[in-house]
Amino acid sequence: MKKIIAFAGSSSKQSINKQLVEYTTTLLENTAFEVLDLNDYELPLFSVDREEEIGHPENARKFLKKIEASDGIMVSLAEHNGAYTAVFKNLLDWMSRIHGKTFYGKPMLLMATSDGARGGKFVLDMASSRFPRHDANIIATFSLPGFSDNFHDGKIIDKVLAQDLVNAVREFENAL
Repeated sequence: MKKIIAFAGSSSKQSINKQLVEYTTTLLENTAFEVLDLNDYELPLFSVDREEEIGHPENARKFLKKIEASDGIMVSLAEHNGAYTAVFKNLLDWMSRIHGKTFYGKPMLLMATSDGARGGKFVLDMASSRFPRHDANIIATFSLPGFSDNFHDGKIIDKVLAQDLVNAVREFENAL
């Protein structure tokens, strides 16, 4: 059985992106998964000076090993001011210093949600452009706009959006 890791690019305890990624794991068929929480991988703020002083933090190594050991990656990125959250960008910076091809060519389902009408499209566009440089194999993307209007009782209630996500998940699973 294939195993994926799933996580939200957020440190919020009430992260809507974590709710989306957790819901999305319930749509998997014949695929095992582990949901990671960035709060469990706390890291110092990256800088070249800090890297020279302390080397590569163990939590960055642990997260990178989770990616390496998986068959695929499911991530839902939170958007702060049109970009990655500071916690996710910091993790990516540390991991890329350990291994530049951070995503190891693993199939990826890339998602985002927000309460706005664009559903995190800015960060999705940024990641879609940047992640392949870190060896991401982006199979499908999904954006959930208007999270508060379209997600209730732990699931997507808009039938078209729900089917779009199912289609993305199937495409992702077929690539594993």
